[in-house]
Amino acid sequence: MQSEDARYLKRKVKGGSLDVHPTEKALVVQYEVEATILGETGDEMLGDRKKCQKIIRLKSLNTNTDVAALARKVVEECKLIHPSKLSEVEQLLFYLQNRKKASGKEKRVVKPRDLTPFEGMEIDEEANINKVEEYVELLYEGMEEKVKGATLILHLARNPVNLEELLENETALGALARVLREDWKQSVELATTIIYVFFCFSSFSQFHGLVTHYKIGALCMNVMEHELKRYDLWQDELQKKTRTYILHFRLWVWVNDPDNQALRKEHEKAFKKYQGLLVKQEQLLRVALYLLLNLAEDTRTELKMRNKNIVHMLVKTLDRENEELLVLVVSFLKKLSIFLENKNDMAEVDTVERLSRLVPCEHEDLLNITLRLLLNLSFDTGLRIKMVQVGLLPKLTSLLGDENHKQMAMCILYHISVDDRFKSMFAYTDCIPQLMKMLFEHGEERIDAELISFCINLAANKKNAQLICEGNGLKMLMKRALKLKDPLLMKMIRNISQHDGPPKHLFIDYVGDLAAQITPDENEEYVIECLGTLANLTIADLDWELVLKEYNLVPYFKDRLKPGSAEDDLILEVVIMIGTVSMDDSCAAMLAKSGIIPAIIELLNAQQEDDEFVCQIVYVFYQMVFHQATREVIIKETQAPAYLIDLMHDKNAEIRKVCDNTLDIIAEYDEEWGRKTQREKFRWHNSQWLEMVESRQMEEGEPFMYGEDGEMDRPDLFYSTDGITPASGAVSPDFFSDPYAQNGDGQHGYDRETNFNIPKHY
Repeated sequence: MQSEDARYLKRKVKGGSLDVHPTEKALVVQYEVEATILGETGDEMLGDRKKCQKIIRLKSLNTNTDVAALARKVVEECKLIHPSKLSEVEQLLFYLQNRKKASGKEKRVVKPRDLTPFEGMEIDEEANINKVEEYVELLYEGMEEKVKGATLILHLARNPVNLEELLENETALGALARVLREDWKQSVELATTIIYVFFCFSSFSQFHGLVTHYKIGALCMNVMEHELKRYDLWQDELQKKTRTYILHFRLWVWVNDPDNQALRKEHEKAFKKYQGLLVKQEQLLRVALYLLLNLAEDTRTELKMRNKNIVHMLVKTLDRENEELLVLVVSFLKKLSIFLENKNDMAEVDTVERLSRLVPCEHEDLLNITLRLLLNLSFDTGLRIKMVQVGLLPKLTSLLGDENHKQMAMCILYHISVDDRFKSMFAYTDCIPQLMKMLFEHGEERIDAELISFCINLAANKKNAQLICEGNGLKMLMKRALKLKDPLLMKMIRNISQHDGPPKHLFIDYVGDLAAQITPDENEEYVIECLGTLANLTIADLDWELVLKEYNLVPYFKDRLKPGSAEDDLILEVVIMIGTVSMDDSCAAMLAKSGIIPAIIELLNAQQEDDEFVCQIVYVFYQMVFHQATREVIIKETQAPAYLIDLMHDKNAEIRKVCDNTLDIIAEYDEEWGRKTQREKFRWHNSQWLEMVESRQMEEGEPFMYGEDGEMDRPDLFYSTDGITPASGAVSPDFFSDPYAQNGDGQHGYDRETNFNIPKHY
C-alpha cells in the first residue's frame, strides 16, 4: 500500500542561501522543499512548498584548521550545497574561524519582562470581540461594573489580532479614555486595567498616534506623580505607627501594659494594609511606566516627558523593592541617559547613590541593566566621583569574577581609572590579581581592548605597578609582550618602568631584550613603546655605552632624527632616549663624535613650534653640557647656545626652566656666552619694566613722568629712610645708569651691571 501511494507523490528539493550561525560554530543552509501529489494519469492534483533550513555544526573548527580542506568536505557530504558554492563555503568558514567567541548573556539586550496578568484581572466570563458594545455599556455603570467592562476589553486587547478591530471602535476607546481621565483616583484597579489596554496598543509603533490622541501619556505622568506622593504619605504614616509601637513596647518592659497585645495587632494590621496597597500601586506604576517607555521611542515625546520631570520621578522610584518594577525603571533611565540634558538631571539628584544598592543583586537582568546605566553615567566626571564616594569601586571589582557581568564592570572601572585621584584606590582591592589572571588566560589570542586599556591606566600608579610586578608578574608580561610584539601590552610595561624604586630596577634584566626590538623592520608603534620603556630606565649602574654598541643603536638614532624619516611620535621617543643615555659620560662623548648634535639642531629648527620636541631637545643639551667632552663640542662647534638664548623667554614654563639651567652651566665654563646670556636677560627684563610703566601711564592718564615744571615726579616707591632703594627690580635699571640721576646725598647713581641683580630663574 505504501509503495502504491508513493507513486503519486513527487518531491523536489531546491537549494538556497548559505550563512553562518549567529552564536555557534555552524553553517546554516536554507533550502525549499516542493511536494506535489499526482493523479493516476500523472497530472498535478495538489502541491505545496515549504522553506526549511539545515544546520551544519563544525565542532572540529579551530585556529589551526585547514579551511580549504574542511570546505571541500562540507560540500561533498552535504547534498544541499552545490559544488559551485565551494568558494563561498570557504569564506564563511574563514569568518567562523576568526570570529571571536562572545558570551551570549553579555551581549544580549535586556528588556523589561512583558506584562503578565495581575491580581484583579481574573474574570469568569470569556471575552468576545462581538460583545464590545456590551462591555462599553458597563463603563457607564458603577465602579464595580466599570472595572469588569475594562477588564473584558483588556482580555481582548491582549490578543494582537483584535487590536485592528478595537482601533476602529472609537466609541470604546473614547469611553475608556474618559473613564480613566475622570475616575483614575477612585480606583487603582480601574486605572491599572485601562492603562493596560492602551499599553497593548503602545507595543506597536503604528498605534502610538492613537495613544497620543487620547493623551494617555500625559495622564500616566499625572498618575505617577500622584502615586509617588501617596507613597510618601504611606511611609510617613507607617513610620509614625512603628515609632509609637516601639516606644510602647520599650515602656512595657518596665510597666506591664494590658493593651500591648492589642497595639501589636493594630501595628501588624496596618503593615499588612500597607503591603497590600503597595502591591497594587506598583502594578499601576509598572503598567504606566511601560506605556511611557514605549511612547518614548519618539524623541519629541521623550522631551515632553523630561519637561514634566520624568527623570526625578524615576529616580525616586528606585527605592522600591519590586525587582520587575526596578528593571523597568532602570531600563527607562538607561534610555534617557544617552542625552546630555537627561544625564544632567540625573546628576542633580542622588541617582548613583540609589543605584549603588542594586550592585550586586541576585536578579540577573536587574544587575545587567543597572551596570549598563552606570556605564552611561560614568562618562561624566562628577558622577564617577560619586561612584567612588558611595563605595561602588570594591563592588564592581567583585564582579570581575562573574562571567556574565565582568565586561560591563570592567568598562565602568576603566572610566574610573582614568582619573589619577582614584588609581591608587585599586591597590586596596583584589582588582589587580584578577586582571593579571585574565591577561595570562588569553594565551596567544589578542587581549580585549577594555582589559588592556584598564591595565595601562592602573600601571601609571606606583603602588599598582608594585602589585603587578609581584612574583613573576613583570617576567610574564615581558615574555608575552616580546613574543606577541603587542604594542598595548608594551605600553603597560612602559608605564610600570616610569616609577622609581624596586619596579624600575627589575628592568635591568630586560634591557638587552628591549634594545633588540629597536630595528627599522619592527612595527613603529611597538618600537615607540620599547624606546619609551628604555628611556625611563634612569638607573645609575646601567652601562648604556655597552647597550648602544652591542645593538648598534647610534646609526638608528641618526637615521630617525631626520625630519620626516618616521612618525613624529617615534622621532620624539628617540630624542628622549638620547637624553637618557646622555647622562652617561662615555655615551655622551660617543654620540657627540657620531655627529648626532647637528642632527638634533636641525630637528629643532624643523619642530620649533612643537613644545614637547623643543623641551626634550633642550634637555638633551642640558645633559650633554654636564660632560667636558660634549660641552666643548656644543659650545665651540655648534650654535646650540644661541638657540638656547632665543628660547630663554619661551611661553612654555618648562622650556624656560631647562634653558635657564643649561645656560647657567654654559656661563660657568665660557665667559663670552655668559656675557651674552646676561645681556639678553637684562634686555628682556628692561623691556618688561618699560612695558609695565607705559601700561600704568595709560591707565592713569599720565603721558609723562615729569610734572608741568619739568621736574621728575619721584614717588615714595623709589625711597627708603636711607635714600634710593633699588628693591626687587621694581626700579628701572636705566635710572641707576643715568649720570644725572642722584640719590639723597647728591651722589651719582650706581653702575647697572654691578648693582642690578639679575635673577637666574623667572
